[in-house]
Amino acid sequence: MTGVILDPLLPWPALAALAALALAFVALALWRGLAGWWLRGLAALALLAGLANPSLRQEERQPLSDIVIAVVDESASQGLSDRTAQTEAALERLRAQVAARAATELRVIRVADAEENGGTQAMTALSEALAEEPRGRVAGVVLLTDGRVHDMARAPELPAPMHALVSGRAQDWDRRLVVRNAPAFAILGEPVTLTLRIEDQGAAPATSATVPLTIAIDGGEPMRFDVPLGRDIELPVTLPHGGMNVLQFSTPEAEGELTARNNDSVVQINGVRDRLRVLLVSGEPYAGERTWRNLLKSDSSVDLVHFTILRPPEKQDGVPVEELSLIAFPTRELFIEKIDEFDLIVFDRYSRRGILPSEYFQNVARYVETGGAVLVTAGPEYAGADSIYRSPLGFVLPGAPSARVVEQPFRPALTDLGARHPVTSGLTEPWLTPGGDPLAPDWGRWFRQVEIDPAADATVALTGPGERPLLVLDRVGEGRVALLASDQVWLWGRGYDGGGPQLDLLRRLAHWMMKEPELEEEALWAEPSGLTMRIVRRSLAEEIGPVTVTGPDGTETEVPLEEVEPGRFEALWRAPQMGLYRLAEGDESAVIALGPAAPREFEETIATPEVVAGAVEATRGGALAMEDGAPALREVRPGRPAAGRGWIGITPRGAYRSLDLTVTPLVPAWALLLLAASLILGAWLREARR
Repeated sequence: MTGVILDPLLPWPALAALAALALAFVALALWRGLAGWWLRGLAALALLAGLANPSLRQEERQPLSDIVIAVVDESASQGLSDRTAQTEAALERLRAQVAARAATELRVIRVADAEENGGTQAMTALSEALAEEPRGRVAGVVLLTDGRVHDMARAPELPAPMHALVSGRAQDWDRRLVVRNAPAFAILGEPVTLTLRIEDQGAAPATSATVPLTIAIDGGEPMRFDVPLGRDIELPVTLPHGGMNVLQFSTPEAEGELTARNNDSVVQINGVRDRLRVLLVSGEPYAGERTWRNLLKSDSSVDLVHFTILRPPEKQDGVPVEELSLIAFPTRELFIEKIDEFDLIVFDRYSRRGILPSEYFQNVARYVETGGAVLVTAGPEYAGADSIYRSPLGFVLPGAPSARVVEQPFRPALTDLGARHPVTSGLTEPWLTPGGDPLAPDWGRWFRQVEIDPAADATVALTGPGERPLLVLDRVGEGRVALLASDQVWLWGRGYDGGGPQLDLLRRLAHWMMKEPELEEEALWAEPSGLTMRIVRRSLAEEIGPVTVTGPDGTETEVPLEEVEPGRFEALWRAPQMGLYRLAEGDESAVIALGPAAPREFEETIATPEVVAGAVEATRGGALAMEDGAPALREVRPGRPAAGRGWIGITPRGAYRSLDLTVTPLVPAWALLLLAASLILGAWLREARR
């Protein structure tokens, strides 16, 4: 390419100033009547022309091809019906039309499902493709998609028209199940309301007004209901247990619908207790009496009722009852009428002193067998004739006293089972000495223990002098019982002899008895992170088998676990797809949902141009259905409509690469200087003759 350009030797503002000055001098010469004024003007023009440096520009250019970008949606929803075949056929026709055009290339960008249920990120992929191509060569963009793009907010500014070729059929229809208002947690015993809706989308056929719905909790036997179609249903749900509750809602696949992947919905709700009610009965005042009271009062989730026996019935000191500022012990109300309202009953150094009749203790035993919990902190009274073990409650207690009280310094120690039990595992860390016995940490000493004989099925977690059982745990019927055979745990709280884990031990013990899921000694659960789950098995056994994982399609995978600490086995496992997974090992089972049961790609499956219409119209492009045939490819000028019936347009960009550039002055500077000097001399001679 050849042309004339100005390559000034001075900046343009300086040239403009010189031109104005020269014009002023010429005007002055004309005003004074000088005969050579016009020669002076020509000389100024010659000088200004020399400074402007007119040059001949010769550029050798290599034309560059135009680029058409095709963004191909290969997400999961594009696999429905014959959309994949439609899309590939449309791509081949576009490829052929671009190949038939001179100096035009096609770039194909394929977009799969985004990670972590991100859906179709077509605009993100387009932005990344544009970053790798010169924008001056982009002549058009074509989206081959079902229209369900989930990142339209990231649509880039385009230098050329964008079009959408939409897959799918006009007769497509689909049924989906949607659950809204699902909370992350709910209080046990209180119903939460979920909003559920089953609706048909697209060209749905006429059908009955109701459809079947099944509800399964934690992978159990599904319950079947008939619910109205196309209407919101308010569903009250009361969680059956604490911890994670997995609710699966499902409606069967209807004939002719696109997919059944959105016919399921999984809701995970963590069940928590509103308030834990604890009854604490202290048999007498002593140095550690407030240990349990302070612990339970410090827990905001606990409602505590505490009574201390200050004046037993046998005490006869002649003081009139009406002059005593004591509250009568409401035994009948607590142990008969309202006993089932308590989650835990603690007897702290309590003995039979004529306050509670035998039938009350019998009712407490019944309370344990039907799901309650009783904890006994034993002092010397537990070994005596008035021990509560020698009441009807003794049938459920985990240890029988031998009538001997051992009084000597000792350090509590863990048993092998204690190191694995969630109540006592991990308590030794701050008190372990290098090279020391992990079961015998350097805890502070105690000085008294009641000798007991543990029940056959009980778990001994801590031992005292001579490996005598110190902390014994057991299950009776549906309830739980525990016996701490010493009343000196308070020494740890006061830091005596280095102290010990009093707070952690007693808090874990209380919450284990109240059936907190996190403290179950035999448990199986999974912690999801994307498509990866951490499978955790807690067990008192030294060895466990592999966990069987059943996927949403019914395939089974056995995952071996590795013991990471005593009583805790773990493994990381990556699932092949989202959905509901069932885990089983021995007698333990669990259900976990990875992502939603219906991924984002299947929330709405009917193909539509409406989602991309805004971005397409902004570039004057068009959205056409693939089932209407392949559109012709035309050239359009910038700013003109770029789509019509049966055709889409691209804008040729005329891009090029400069291979060589030569700039040659039209007139040498010395020639212009000589010309200006000659004109000035001529003006001087002409004016001299006058």
